[in-house]
Amino acid sequence: MPRVSATRELLASRDDVWLFIAEPRHFADWWPGIAAVQPDRRGLAEGARWQIRTDDRPTLLRRATSSGMLLVRAVRAPELFGWTLTGDHIDAELRLEPSGDERTAAVLELDAPWLFGFSRALPRRALTRLHALCQTAAEL
Repeated sequence: MPRVSATRELLASRDDVWLFIAEPRHFADWWPGIAAVQPDRRGLAEGARWQIRTDDRPTLLRRATSSGMLLVRAVRAPELFGWTLTGDHIDAELRLEPSGDERTAAVLELDAPWLFGFSRALPRRALTRLHALCQTAAEL
């Protein structure tokens, strides 16, 4: 499967970013196309399965952005979150590294088939949304 990635410096400490990421319901805040997440009782734990609902509807020429379930594949706090979006066959991995005082380097890598409308811009769009949320939190 093709792989794309994006890197972004977030304006918050790695621990603060991890606290945000570790809340499953926040996934809809930063992942494009997701309207809501219903995590299972395990939350952010390997093997957990979260039901997701999209905010867009498919048309004749375009699929919904994501659908079905998110399967949590890997968790290493506070540095790694790996998951699969089963409806779109997207494997994703978010790595967080300290990047100076109160800053975090976030690297998001995605593997997905091109046949399903997968966008090369998706990891960049997700990190841009995460950056905006971290910046807003830092200003409060």
